[in-house]
Amino acid sequence: MTPDEFRRHGRAVVDWIADYYERIESYPVLSQVQPGEIRAGLPSTPPQQGEPFAAMLADIEPLIMPGITHWQSPNFFAFFPANASFPAMLGDMLSSGLAVQGMLWAT
Repeated sequence: MTPDEFRRHGRAVVDWIADYYERIESYPVLSQVQPGEIRAGLPSTPPQQGEPFAAMLADIEPLIMPGITHWQSPNFFAFFPANASFPAMLGDMLSSGLAVQGMLWAT
């Protein structure tokens, strides 16, 4: 992935996340699938050639989202409080982008 592709796909991911939070209340709070259903919806072997990033992103809604417990939903009242925020997500992105191994002050 080139830096320009990273910018384009990164914007698409940020847009997807923002859209998700705008409609998070519309999802059932808990997973709606049985064990193995998500795996059954995926190919049995990895592709020989990569697919376009947009195709992968389009697979999230029909294949992955039915199996998600929406921890940040305002309708979820169990286990832990809602603890994600857009500033925290941006901080995670910066931390991942730097890929710092923070084991010692010198690293």
